[in-house]
Amino acid sequence: MSSNGEPTCCEVQDSIPIIDYSLLTSGSANDHSKAVQDIGKACEDWGCFMLVNHGVPETLIQEMMDMSDAFFNMTIDEKLEFEAHGVLDPIRCSAGLNLVNPNKDMLWREYLRLIVHPDFNCPHKPSGFSELASEYVKRTRAVAMELVKGVSESLGFEASYMNRELNLDAGFQLLAINYYPSHMEFDVSRGLMPHTDHGLLTLLYENGVPGLEVLRDGKWVGMGGVPNAFSILNSDHLEIFSNGKYKSKVHRTVVKDKRRRITLVNPNGPSLDTIVGPSSRLVDGEKRLPRYHPMKYSEYLECQTELIKAGKHAFDEIRIPI
Repeated sequence: MSSNGEPTCCEVQDSIPIIDYSLLTSGSANDHSKAVQDIGKACEDWGCFMLVNHGVPETLIQEMMDMSDAFFNMTIDEKLEFEAHGVLDPIRCSAGLNLVNPNKDMLWREYLRLIVHPDFNCPHKPSGFSELASEYVKRTRAVAMELVKGVSESLGFEASYMNRELNLDAGFQLLAINYYPSHMEFDVSRGLMPHTDHGLLTLLYENGVPGLEVLRDGKWVGMGGVPNAFSILNSDHLEIFSNGKYKSKVHRTVVKDKRRRITLVNPNGPSLDTIVGPSSRLVDGEKRLPRYHPMKYSEYLECQTELIKAGKHAFDEIRIPI
């Protein structure tokens, strides 16, 4: 712990679980079994983990970071071409302050949000952006789907169970690129309010500038600092489907570094038409009651957007009091 009470980089690496993706996909049967066990423990105890040896080329990630930087450095008029407001708009570009707490503290963020599966969408500029992003999301989607198989096994199901039940072949995938300008560009508090993500798992890659924090036991803990690693976060529909066993991870962004911060964020969820509730295999009469009402995924997205404006959460609508 540093002198000002903030988590240090070494403390983060020692605390947050680290999962070796290569053991899940190409290791021996014993390695695979151990990786599944570790994923289950990380999802239940922490709600997040760092993923190493994931196979997404560092060169591809760096090219995506450079292209994202080029996009956000276009003129305001150029970026306004991609301005949109609906949660299911295929391309949404926006910038502004977001409310952090009832004291009306505000943080600045710019973002580009793309629906990339089952249909791929991307701005036509800068030149080459679409082709690069298409390759990147294919790679990250493959990683996410293998992780879901591991999660499925960790819950005691066969590897393909969650894919079948949630129609993941037609699953909804986003690429959200968050841009927090440097202090030289824009001297204002930068970050993103505490929240959880929709979907099953979120993959996040940062450009080396820290800022991601997760809530654990009532305290904010810095997440990141592991070279060439994805931050993986449990999301709302994993909590719903697991009937509360794997909690959705509350996280936020607080950028104290004066450099610009860029994150590539991939929420991965069911198909928009899928009605998601607790797995029937995890509900058993009076012993294991359902803790969430079923809701169509697309309706949850709309509900979440409206409730966030009111300072609430979509869980408020579907959670069943115990």
